[in-house]
Amino acid sequence: MRVSYKYSLIFAALVILGLAGYFGFGGKFGKSASINEQIAQIVRTSRAEQKTVPITVSANGYVTAINTVDVRPQIQNVVQQVHVREGQDVKANQLLFTLDARTDNSGVDKARAQLATDKAMLVDAEMALKRNQELLAQKFVSQAVVDSAQNKVNSLLSVVVADQAVVQSSSIALSFNKINASISGRIGAISVHPGSLAQPSGVPMVTISQLDPIAVSFSLPEKELQSIRASYPDGNAPVAVQLSPTQQLVGKLIFIDNTADTQSGTIRMKAQFENDKRVMWPGTYVNISLVSRTLNDAVVIPAQSIVTGPTNKFVYLVNQDETVTMQPLVVVETTSGQAVVTGLKVGSRVVIEGMQNLRPGASIKEAKTKPANPAKEVAI
Repeated sequence: MRVSYKYSLIFAALVILGLAGYFGFGGKFGKSASINEQIAQIVRTSRAEQKTVPITVSANGYVTAINTVDVRPQIQNVVQQVHVREGQDVKANQLLFTLDARTDNSGVDKARAQLATDKAMLVDAEMALKRNQELLAQKFVSQAVVDSAQNKVNSLLSVVVADQAVVQSSSIALSFNKINASISGRIGAISVHPGSLAQPSGVPMVTISQLDPIAVSFSLPEKELQSIRASYPDGNAPVAVQLSPTQQLVGKLIFIDNTADTQSGTIRMKAQFENDKRVMWPGTYVNISLVSRTLNDAVVIPAQSIVTGPTNKFVYLVNQDETVTMQPLVVVETTSGQAVVTGLKVGSRVVIEGMQNLRPGASIKEAKTKPANPAKEVAI
């Protein structure tokens, strides 16, 4: 009995202490929680602005020569001399190779000799015709003799014309033994050497690539085509290439393919750039950017202020009493860290940092320091 009585006293004491603690401190705990709920969240804000916004599209492109020529001989012959070295810059009409021209030189000499012979025979025939015409006037010869002399002259005239054609043809064949550059540019690897047999159907003797100006080929989504054509009716859209963080080249659009790629949904384009300093090289990859269109009087906010919810995108709009509400909006374009939106008024104040701690109706307080690494967009 004494043991049960002892435990009853202990239990009663614990109950009394518990009730005292609840009624003594419960109100304070509730008040403390209420105060915590009223603490303002530290955020950074920005105001919606009205701007003219250029919409820039970017793509990866590869550098290609404007013109590339594979140098091949027009006749089969042995290489006698190479006048250039690999990797050399050459000018148009500069001598590259000389072939063995002995056979063709002989052909030209033979054709010229035959022409000289036939010209001499023509002179004799013309003199004979003249004498026979004089004798016919004196009736010492018949008309048939004169006609025969005239026919011989006509025949030799044709022979001389044919001889002249042979001389010209032989001279052309001789000229094929000197191979000149058809364009200015830089030559690549040389595949022949003195003594090599060069053939028209063989491997190119060398390839010449024009490096200045130079081109960049790239593809853009086909949806951008109409915007580009509308913004640049003459087709000379400025295209920028970012070679390094501090080096940019600006060229112009020179080509839009006549057909879009149905599988990728893109269309191929080409831009031309001045390249006198050889900062771009064929076959290398570069990043290009092109302003496809411009949005006038657009409402613009920092892209990092946009929150992606389960069903839509919104921003936290700051009210006059420094509380926030969720404002749904539509993002038209995002470029260079700025978002063009609809559904928001110019001058509206939106939260750009600290959105993860906010709920509708929450109080906010503007941060005094700049963010170290602001996010571009928040998703929940």
